[in-house]
Amino acid sequence: MSAAEIKQSALARFAQDGYEGASLKHIADDCGIKKPSIYAHFSSKEDLFLQVLADVFERQKQRIEDYFEEHASLPLEAQLKGFVVDWQQIYERDAERKFFLRMVFFPPSALYDDVMNLVYPFLDEQEQKLSRLLAAGCPVQGRIIRHPRQAAIAYLTLLDGIAVEMLYGGEARTTRRLEAAWPVYWSGVSRER
Repeated sequence: MSAAEIKQSALARFAQDGYEGASLKHIADDCGIKKPSIYAHFSSKEDLFLQVLADVFERQKQRIEDYFEEHASLPLEAQLKGFVVDWQQIYERDAERKFFLRMVFFPPSALYDDVMNLVYPFLDEQEQKLSRLLAAGCPVQGRIIRHPRQAAIAYLTLLDGIAVEMLYGGEARTTRRLEAAWPVYWSGVSRER
């Protein structure tokens, strides 16, 4: 059994049961190995969890980059709102996305600092990339964002609110919030035409 296969089983357990609820015994059972075999690859449950989480952050980062590359020809507003809609749709069907959001908002208390050491650099990098995107404008309308850095921060704040609604309110409530908040966000950050 490889470390990658163990991490895949661990991800499923952590996503389903949380850090506290997942046990190395259940992860080993899911892999068809004995619990001590996990220690050939990971020093502890904490080590396994943090490696799984680091991998998840890398994949989420890549998914974000892929989304914006695939939609680069769309008007900027369509790219940005489409990303939120896409994020919501993937959340509804993807255990990894659910795990990611839960850990960003509710890290295990025993690992809070370790998790935040992943979260803050991730958020800072996304803010920088988004600021550059907003400053560049869009293929159709050019530079239409008044204050790109502020607009990036506001966008991430909007995403936070939508993500919380995903975690607690469900799909219908999330969609309702997005539809109400989006026009306010967009009119606040874009130049008058």
